[in-house]
Amino acid sequence: MLKCDADRAFSVLSEIAAAMAKGDQIYVLRDLAGVPGLYQHHGIDCGDGTVIHYSKAGAEAEIACTSYDAFAWHNPVYTVRKSLIYAPEVVIERATSRLGERRYDLLLNNCEHFANWCTTGRSESRQLANFGLRTDQLNLPELRQLADRDRHTTSPTEARANFQKALGDIATAYNTTLADQQTAYKAADEWHRVAQKALAMNREDLARAALHRKVAANQRIETLTAQLSDLVELELNLHRSRAFVERQVGSGGVDG
Repeated sequence: MLKCDADRAFSVLSEIAAAMAKGDQIYVLRDLAGVPGLYQHHGIDCGDGTVIHYSKAGAEAEIACTSYDAFAWHNPVYTVRKSLIYAPEVVIERATSRLGERRYDLLLNNCEHFANWCTTGRSESRQLANFGLRTDQLNLPELRQLADRDRHTTSPTEARANFQKALGDIATAYNTTLADQQTAYKAADEWHRVAQKALAMNREDLARAALHRKVAANQRIETLTAQLSDLVELELNLHRSRAFVERQVGSGGVDG
């Protein structure tokens, strides 16, 4: 029964995905680290079968205009519903003005920052905001200095220690969030069973109340899944940054 409900839920979500229109902010759920649908990848629909987004097809992330299929990766595409700020033509103009940009930053300038800037003028990321991931909260000024090419204020030993601490903090946050997600899954399942039992007893009032709780649990699951996505991507970026520092140390690019 639960499997059938899951299949129906997936079908409903697929049907909810409205037809895309020119200037729409759209997103697709992408896999990460072998986990399906772990994070949202955002872009701007040009209305002609192409999408402008932060593409990672090359060696370096770049804002590019790609085919719809290249953006979707054969997954359902959804529209971000929000109050209209800019007309579709203006949204396309704003997106086009940044074509070729290569300043991707998970915390400050990711694909969702870009798409929101195009549609609302605000460079913000709901996924990051839900988790509160900000550079100042991570307390890693040395890493930000490295990202800004100011690599002469930190010794290799200190840099390695900062990376290690950051990875440890991320691992702790990931395990805590994963446990919360599993608890939410159990809650959703339990409330589903309560609703079934209430219906069997002809208590529609109790069934409705249980289903409201189930919906709340599913919303919690969605939020936690987005948080896990952010943590995994942050960890991957830190590993890349650490590899860069190690190469710099080996080549004498970082002062000891």
